[in-house]
Amino acid sequence: MKSWSRPEVPHLPGRGDIPVIWDTATASLIAAQPRRVAGIYVCGITPYDSTHIGHAATYLAYDTLIRLWLDAGCDVNYVQNTTDVDDPLLERAQQTGVDWRTLAAEQTDRFRSDMERLRIIPPDHYIAVTERITEIAEAIERLRERDIAYLVETDYYFDSAAASRAVHWHLGDESHFDRATMLELSAQRGGDPERLGKRDALDPLLWRATSPPEPGWESVLGVGRPGWHIECSVISAEFLEHPFTVNGGGADLIFPHHEFSAGHATAMSGEPLASVYSHTGLVAYRGEKMSKSLGNLVLVSDLTRDGVDGRAVRLALLAQCYRADWEWTAALLTAANERLTRWIAWSERVVEGESLLLPSLRTVLANDLNTASALTIVDQAYAEGAQATSGDLAAIDALLGIDLS
Repeated sequence: MKSWSRPEVPHLPGRGDIPVIWDTATASLIAAQPRRVAGIYVCGITPYDSTHIGHAATYLAYDTLIRLWLDAGCDVNYVQNTTDVDDPLLERAQQTGVDWRTLAAEQTDRFRSDMERLRIIPPDHYIAVTERITEIAEAIERLRERDIAYLVETDYYFDSAAASRAVHWHLGDESHFDRATMLELSAQRGGDPERLGKRDALDPLLWRATSPPEPGWESVLGVGRPGWHIECSVISAEFLEHPFTVNGGGADLIFPHHEFSAGHATAMSGEPLASVYSHTGLVAYRGEKMSKSLGNLVLVSDLTRDGVDGRAVRLALLAQCYRADWEWTAALLTAANERLTRWIAWSERVVEGESLLLPSLRTVLANDLNTASALTIVDQAYAEGAQATSGDLAAIDALLGIDLS
């Protein structure tokens, strides 16, 4: 599946440092150090609605990480999925009377457009779940042959306890949540802990048998469709060497999605999924977490349709700590617009020359993606009357993704 157009990223003199970021599994800052290639997998959207600010904040965080890797001279392999068949998508299609395939295609196109407006570097491999049904079913069959997948009526489930016995993976390794919290989150986030016949209430669905009108595909498991977590395990294994460098996504994916994606992957290969498990904070709006289910969305497409410069949206997001929870307000966008106006005025007096800002920008950004401090460095240069150089503009573009040229 095609992704979107790649923004031009200037090449800067010298090299930046490998960034240090927060690892959920160890609850510590560690270097996102590639082994050979900087491999990153970021969970994509379920395309039943447009890109909201929470999505944009997540993809911008990993865009920043990728820009720092490139500046450090690393080769990068970026993989992202799109969950183009899943219960929320099918439910929305039924509610709206739109064919689920049409809805998924329309919303994926809108997502691509939003990412282009925000100048987000696209994945090298952008893979729809429906493009990998056969591979997913065959992976589940291999788990079944090892008694790590089992049947409940006509559906297959992952046996967490069997996986723990077979490979070096244990439920809770990443999230460190207690069982009561896991049960609560499983029920909230697509699990079915109350289903009878499961070996463990937390065991996640791998494959659901289906019949018309629900979509299904013929496979070694019969007609059906994949569960949620297995898709990311299979897609990442196809395009990335495990363990890859960073597995990323929003904090609401820590459990159950990333916990079980890691479990599935390790059960299949014997290797950990990733070296770093990174998560972005949740974005609220009007006092509640911004989410499609609640409907309290601020959409990137609505903002840009109303004339908001994509650079201002990007600046508003860069002003936040990527791994902290925060709330979107009109005041944040106003401040970002004012900052963009100042920066544009500063850039109009540009002269040829090297960047005096580059060393400071590299230092703060390599320290846990501290984009807010990076913005302050540019603000101070403007406030102190420093002359903008062509090197400064290249550094701001390459590292922060703000094109002032």
